[in-house]
Amino acid sequence: MSEQYVLQMQNIMKIYGNGVVANEDVSLTLKKGEIHSLLGENGAGKSTLMKVLFGIETPDSGKIILNGEETTIKSPMDAISKGIGMVHQHFMLVPSLTVAENIILGVEPKNGLFIDMKKAVDEARRIAEQYNFDIDVTAKVEEIPVGVKQKVEILKALYRGADILILDEPTAVLTPQETDELFVQLEKLRADGHTIIFISHKLDEIKRICNRATIMRNGRSMGTYEVSEISTDDMSKLMVGREVVLTFDKKPPVLKEVMLSVRDLTVHNAQGVLKVDKLSFDLKGGEILGIAGVEGNGQSELINTLTAINKSYGGDIFIKGADIRRDTVKGVRDRKMGHIPEDRMTSGCAGNLSIRENMFSNQYNDPAYSGKFLLKTKVLARRAAELVKEYLVKCKNPEQNVGMLSGGNIQKVIVAREFSTGPDIIIANQPTRGIDVGAAEFIRRRLLEYRDAGCAVILVSADLNEVFSLSDRLAVMYKGKFSGLFTDVGSVTEEQLGQYMLGLRHDDELGGAVYER
Repeated sequence: MSEQYVLQMQNIMKIYGNGVVANEDVSLTLKKGEIHSLLGENGAGKSTLMKVLFGIETPDSGKIILNGEETTIKSPMDAISKGIGMVHQHFMLVPSLTVAENIILGVEPKNGLFIDMKKAVDEARRIAEQYNFDIDVTAKVEEIPVGVKQKVEILKALYRGADILILDEPTAVLTPQETDELFVQLEKLRADGHTIIFISHKLDEIKRICNRATIMRNGRSMGTYEVSEISTDDMSKLMVGREVVLTFDKKPPVLKEVMLSVRDLTVHNAQGVLKVDKLSFDLKGGEILGIAGVEGNGQSELINTLTAINKSYGGDIFIKGADIRRDTVKGVRDRKMGHIPEDRMTSGCAGNLSIRENMFSNQYNDPAYSGKFLLKTKVLARRAAELVKEYLVKCKNPEQNVGMLSGGNIQKVIVAREFSTGPDIIIANQPTRGIDVGAAEFIRRRLLEYRDAGCAVILVSADLNEVFSLSDRLAVMYKGKFSGLFTDVGSVTEEQLGQYMLGLRHDDELGGAVYER
């Protein structure tokens, strides 16, 4: 049996010190020259299984058979030496170095005591040409598009001799065109005999590119399936244990007064680079304004300024007619703005604090929870338990550290905190990035509920299915401006949107697009 597989992970068991069973008797088999999907909810055990394979974690039991021989993988360097490479969801590149320098980093060719930079560039060009990656290896990483950065990460692994390549959410920040290019490259790698583990929550992409899929739920394998023989609905049900709604029947928007007005907003980053260029728009209650765009085109700077994280800007921002220039983050929140930040671990939560403490970190001065001298701990505990139940947070209890939860459950804690204050405006920046279909469905449904209740919502998302299904209006940001603004979202195709995202198409008349309906 071992002859037909390039890799077998048999009966892997991993139990963490806190008693959490991350992998329970999990098996995974890979055939040479296949693209194999690994999918499941956040917390299902996918990441732990891949950490075991890449030598980051040591299994408590089970065995790994590589090319027919049982082996032990002691570290990432050991995994790389055995022909296993991993491309992480968050790129591990040094922005100030060139593509060539990043590719050879740690395994640099030497000329005596010094790095042979000419040979390094030649080696980088050779590996790029070998795999038909059209990349300028002398360009600095900070200057190349995100789709090219993805290719550089893959070349790094291939340069180190990877026969098995683990790709963690490889299309999370790519445009449709960049995804198409990546898939062409993956198909070439498959044809050359490389084996690829493709971790993704995008079921349509799994159907398109993968040969087989192993589905995980609650730390166990739910089986391995031929992708051509299983529907996306069945995949979802196996992942979550119930039917998952992948599309929504939206009610027509019932527009209310303008909640947020932005006029000639101009923002430079810390290096003085113009990131938001005289942007103007209105946001009304009862609508979702979707903002799409390739990362780095001003979305983060726009959101940080709207939420008062960044106070250095030109132009004007008004919440319900009030200028917020002098407002702190708390001041903006007091105007009933909720904010789901882009990075849940850095900006969204305090990982070393409890679920309860995170849920009320923005409400400690609320008289409902705070007495004259002390917090009302019993009230907080009771309300935290209610929110855990309402927002379907999987945890032992509200006193558990939030950092011990899966990504999807951390996101639910953040959403519970932001929504439970009864906001009039919600700024949702990548609200479902890197989380499973079940948690994503829950959060999207909540956004629609608040929109239907009259809340004004800005949705920034790299998931085009998400912005298409939720947005009432859809804007595309390119180099700090709106390159396109669509009021009939259903008439726009993914390909057209991708052209606006890449700057291949743009509306010269828009610039900022003050919107009146």
